[in-house]
Amino acid sequence: MKQRHSDYMHWAKTRSRARFNLATSGVGSFPLKEISIGIDQLEINGDSMYGYEPLQRAIAAKYGVDPDNVVAAAGTSMANHLAMAAILEPGDEVLIEHPTYELLVSTALYFTSEVKPFARAEENGYALDPEAVRRAVTPKTKLIVITNLHNPTSALASESALREVGDIARSVGARVLVDEVYLDAVYEDTPPSAFHLGPEFIVTNSLTKVYGLSGIRCGWILADPQLARAMWRLNDLFGSLAAHPAELIGLAAFQHLDRIREKARRVVETDRAALNNFLDGHPALSAVRTRFGTTSFLHLRHGNVDQFLERLRSEYETSAVPGRFFGMPDRFRVGMGVDSEMFREGLRRIGLALQCDTVMADEHL
Repeated sequence: MKQRHSDYMHWAKTRSRARFNLATSGVGSFPLKEISIGIDQLEINGDSMYGYEPLQRAIAAKYGVDPDNVVAAAGTSMANHLAMAAILEPGDEVLIEHPTYELLVSTALYFTSEVKPFARAEENGYALDPEAVRRAVTPKTKLIVITNLHNPTSALASESALREVGDIARSVGARVLVDEVYLDAVYEDTPPSAFHLGPEFIVTNSLTKVYGLSGIRCGWILADPQLARAMWRLNDLFGSLAAHPAELIGLAAFQHLDRIREKARRVVETDRAALNNFLDGHPALSAVRTRFGTTSFLHLRHGNVDQFLERLRSEYETSAVPGRFFGMPDRFRVGMGVDSEMFREGLRRIGLALQCDTVMADEHL
């Protein structure tokens, strides 16, 4: 039976909110007033049958590609959905990294029941390991799915590893889908998109996680022109037109991407320093630490994570994402980049909950 829902998205919409919300995955909202566009510049309708041409050109220019390679989508999740829908048939095999973002697995299961994991091992810093892909791939493999930066750990995949995965995909006639929604959170020497590594690669991204513009749903896919046209025609099933005011705001944002990103960077880096200091003082937790990204994946060394997070939310007004949504129930994910004062207080409350657990454990000895 087809997967027809996402457990994670339901949890995120109904159970993630808290006074001290560390369950976020992207930076805080960027104020509309700081984008150089006024209400008098917005129009309800525009010429955007298959993409709004000025926005298509702006996305293409960011990557140095032709606009024919660009497919607009309502955020990265819809971009991933369209990409998979255009490629997969029932019975096709999909390889997806583990741990991974639950919605990628749920989306793949909507199109095919043949979903196999390949490991990104903690002992290797959750690095992308081409040998793990090679061991998992078969002649049935149609798609290999990667996040870069890795969600939930923020580990960066090397260009050499991505190239090798591309070679593996080519050997069996498969494609590689790389979700790059977090890649621009590598603030220094940002790597080029994997799209440039070869015709096997399809890339998805948006102005959501790193830029704080989730509400305008400005996402996109990079694909070869033939596949891009197929995705556009597939998107016809979901509606005739995009929301043109959002397209205009997205176009205006593209004129200021460096400034928008830099504003969030200060918060992300402050939060990362706070997290590292916190982990130094709490041996009950561990994490692979990265120099970039907006998320970190914490290992609770003892106890039940789901019970810990429920108590954290109910008694300490603090939320984080259970690791079961990434296939690792003894971990949980925290997000950086929204509000540093809130983040520090959330960490402090995690520390209080850990301390309480230690006291309760000692009392039972």
